[in-house]
Amino acid sequence: MDNFRDKYRNRRYIAHASILGTTQLHKRNPISIACWSMAFPGFGHLLLNKYLRGYALILWEFFINQKIHLNLAIVHTFNGQFQAAREVLDPKFLLLYIPVYLFAIYDSYRTAVDLNKVYLLAKREKGRFNEFSIGALEINYLDKRKPWVALVWSMGIPSLGQLYLHRIVLATFILVSTIFIAWYSNIMLAIHDLILGDVRGSSSVLDKQWLLYFPSFYFFTLYDAYTNTIENNKLFDDAQKQFLLENYQPAGHLITIGEK
Repeated sequence: MDNFRDKYRNRRYIAHASILGTTQLHKRNPISIACWSMAFPGFGHLLLNKYLRGYALILWEFFINQKIHLNLAIVHTFNGQFQAAREVLDPKFLLLYIPVYLFAIYDSYRTAVDLNKVYLLAKREKGRFNEFSIGALEINYLDKRKPWVALVWSMGIPSLGQLYLHRIVLATFILVSTIFIAWYSNIMLAIHDLILGDVRGSSSVLDKQWLLYFPSFYFFTLYDAYTNTIENNKLFDDAQKQFLLENYQPAGHLITIGEK
């Protein structure tokens, strides 16, 4: 929501609901954001709702990781095969990885600190924001949802928790990424063989380079869906409280908690 285009003309807004999802400001732990960027560059920015920057960093991570075979080198290192890890790495692109990786951690931490300050200012300003959006393709509105439901759906298929929260673009990106990871890693075929009791066959069909992407993506979708459902509920409560205060509180009388 652009403040120079909105009819309310506030400097800052705490949230905005569009047909593609709800974007909001809330307090975040910068260290947690930085840790998610360490796990996978771009995840910290997605948690901050900096989607374009987050998508760019994630796509870069896919590209450069495949070029230098970093995941495969990590697998060899965990198995104690240090010589194999050195041989599999491609030095032509290795030095391109480190600066962007460090930037993702630094920028997500710095942005989290800044957005926490902006959140406090926006909350003090109490600017009205769009709570309902309807278009030719979609309807989005603030509503209370259950965090455990978002968590369970994300456990089933990554992206369903985000879709439950009506975060259409992020859900689509996560779903497409999950399909690519599952396709190239052969994880579904490995699970099928494992269910049939063929442990050796299950291990042999796995592509370790692609498989190592899956844990980060899977647990990120769980964390993101659960925490954002909680924050979405808080946003709904704040909006409802402000509406009641503005429209139903008697003039000149301040209702406090516990007053009858």
